[in-house]
Amino acid sequence: MLNGEQIGGRKRSSFYYDIWNIKYLSKFKWDDLTEEIAYKSAIREQKLALEISAAKRERDFYLSKVDQSRKLSSIEERMKKKQKVQEESGMNSELPVSHKKVIRQFPQKKPVAVDTSQGKPTLSKDVLAGVSIA
Repeated sequence: MLNGEQIGGRKRSSFYYDIWNIKYLSKFKWDDLTEEIAYKSAIREQKLALEISAAKRERDFYLSKVDQSRKLSSIEERMKKKQKVQEESGMNSELPVSHKKVIRQFPQKKPVAVDTSQGKPTLSKDVLAGVSIA
């Protein structure tokens, strides 16, 4: 009934001269439309929650690294202060000048040499001569 009719309303309305364009869709229910809208909004919410959780993980990782850096720098400062105090008191420091990374070397076992002469058993030439290919 509304298809092709003018939307109308007040003349000042921006929709006054627009025309209704309505098509009947058989077997289409209003619930189908609302269900699709709800599904899309749920997907959007899941994506948003996923992005927020990823951002929180990145933030927590960054903050943990910042805290770790502060701790290490404060440890180095305390070591330098201790070393300075010991040098001023005239005692040679027993503390290392800097923390060197320890590289450990583990003894490796030598590989066992494979003896190729005793590898596979081979057929003798006498047996091969007795086999005839027809």
